[in-house]
Amino acid sequence: MSRWLELTRQILPEMAARERWPIRLDHCFMRVCLDTAMGRRWDEVVQRPAIRHLTEAELARAVAVAESLVRDPGNLPDLNTESLRMRGRRF
Repeated sequence: MSRWLELTRQILPEMAARERWPIRLDHCFMRVCLDTAMGRRWDEVVQRPAIRHLTEAELARAVAVAESLVRDPGNLPDLNTESLRMRGRRF
């Protein structure tokens, strides 16, 4: 859990501010990573708040997504768009 919080509350937001990414807030990174890890809206699979209800396997998948964004931030726009699409948002 500590790595998840470090990635989504510190590392990714700091990278976003530095690089001027389209999303910058911790809850946006959590949404993108969780939706990607679940393959659909995370809140259709996990009870809110996610931090209290994720299984170890779900958390591991979400951390892996966050780690992948640190390594290759170029994937963020596509993952964000897909997450928003899952939520019925149009562009």
